[in-house]
Order: sequence, then C-alpha cells, then structure tokens
Amino acid sequence: MIYRATFQTKSKQLGSALSKDLRKKYGKRSVRAIEGDSVTILRGEFKGVEGKISKVSTQKNSVAIEGVKKEKTKGDKFDVYIHTSNLVVTSLSTDDKWRVSKLEGKNHSKQPKETKVAEKTEKKEDEN
Repeated sequence: MIYRATFQTKSKQLGSALSKDLRKKYGKRSVRAIEGDSVTILRGEFKGVEGKISKVSTQKNSVAIEGVKKEKTKGDKFDVYIHTSNLVVTSLSTDDKWRVSKLEGKNHSKQPKETKVAEKTEKKEDEN
C-alpha cells in the first residue's frame, strides 16, 4: 500500500535525523527534510558530502542536494537523489515560521485567540 499512500503519509516518510546540537536545542530526533536545509550524507557513494537540499521528491522518498551530481557518458550532468534516512540535518531553513515554532514547542495559533478574548472583556468592563 506504499504506492497508494496519501501525500501526508508520503511527506511524513521524508523525515531525516537531526545533528546532536540540533537535538539538544529542539529536543527532537528527526524532522521532515525541506528545501534549504543543510545536510550531511552518511551512507553511499557520496558519504561525507555536505550541501543544501535543492529538490524534494515525495515519489522517490528522497532529496537532491546541491553539488551532488553524476555525469552521463555523453557529458551531461544529472541530480542524484538520496534517501532521507541516509542524511543528517546540520542546519534548518528558517523560512517557514510555522515549522520553527512547532520545533520550539510554541503554539502560535492559540495565542491570538487569547488576546482577542482579553480585549473583549476589557471593552465590556470599560462600557460598565
């Protein structure tokens, strides 16, 4: 049933381990790999190579990394897709504020609601 999995399920399968310093900072062992994250390759032909994720393929459950390419016999170069289980995330892309808040354990969606309720009660008190 892997081939008929929903997009959310496939997305969850793109998890990659965090480096030791990021584990201590966020208190999590793994995170979904997205474009812009810096990673180190742990296994395979490109072991030890560091780079940023340039493309994410949910169909292949893998990512393409900048600087990791192979050459065809005619001289053309193409991206090598590496499975996310063979990577360690060394630094996170902070473009997505929701992702950062989830990692830090903050819930921004609940905070504005509380302030609105507090403002309404203050207005009612002012009217009385």
